[in-house]
Formats: sequence, C-alpha cells, structure tokens
Amino acid sequence: MRSPAHRCRDIERQAGYLQPDQCVPPPPRGTADGMWFIQDGCGIVCGVITWLLVFYAEFVVLFVMLVPSKSLVYSIINGVLFNALAFLALASHFRAMLTDPGAVPKGNATKEFIESLQLKPGQVVYKCPKCCSIKPDRAHHCSVCKRCIRKMDHHCPWVNNCVGEENQKYFVLFTNG
Repeated sequence: MRSPAHRCRDIERQAGYLQPDQCVPPPPRGTADGMWFIQDGCGIVCGVITWLLVFYAEFVVLFVMLVPSKSLVYSIINGVLFNALAFLALASHFRAMLTDPGAVPKGNATKEFIESLQLKPGQVVYKCPKCCSIKPDRAHHCSVCKRCIRKMDHHCPWVNNCVGEENQKYFVLFTNG
C-alpha cells in the first residue's frame, strides 16, 4: 500500500491537476432537488421486476392461501400483517430508489474552490479523474451513476441506485422487509 507521501508526489507530478478548464461546472439544480433517478435501462427493468414480484406475492398470499382458509380470524390477521409488511417493503424500495445516495457535486475541483477550502500546509485533496470532483474520504466513483458517492457500498440494480451514505437505511429496511 502506498503512503500518503507517495500520493502527494503523484498529485504534484500531474501537470494541470486542478486546472479549472479541465472541469465542467456543476449543472444548475432543478426544481426537484429531493428527487434522484438513474436512467439505466437494466436498473429500471430490475426495479419493475421487484415491484411485480411483490405484487405477485400479494396475489398468492391473499387469493391462494388466505381466501380459501377455513378460519376467518386467521385470514384477516395474516392478511393485514402481510399487506402492512408488503407496503413497508415497497415504501422502503421506493425511498432507496429515489433518494440521493450522497453524491459529491460534479466539477467542483476548480482552483477557486480549492483555495476557498483553506487547507493546512501539507494537506492533500484528492480529485476524481472521471467526474472532476473533490473526493471526500470513503467516496468512490460509480460507473453506472457516473458520480462519486460518499460511503458507497455498491450499485444495486434492484433499486436502480447506489447504496451510499444517504439511502443505506432505506436499502437495509427493504432487504429486511
């Protein structure tokens, strides 16, 4: 494993490391600031399949198992419990799919921004070469989302999103639901 001193030297050797003309400024935020959606065909298909599987399980439990049951009380209690758990699973899936996982702003690795950070002497700042953003600790670049994600765990096609700092709670609730 390389020491931080090696990293610092590698950064210093790269000509034009933090040149503003290499970075595209971040796009202006839209009106739907809280909405996050990845337009990946495979991920969208996997998300739809997830919802269809939950609805199929609803159909099987209600119409194949509970309706033919001889005990009305048993059917009502189990039907209510299963519907509540299915609703919570779908709500968690929806939130995991549409919540920003903790994306680092694109194109913020400009000289002006670096100077505004007021770094201490010897402090190293890492830049993602793919999205031209300053990478905080434990941030990784996702090739599907084309962004750096803080505390990224993985990109999950079933929720069509990365699992990161901001949506990990919803992902865990969905997988345990």
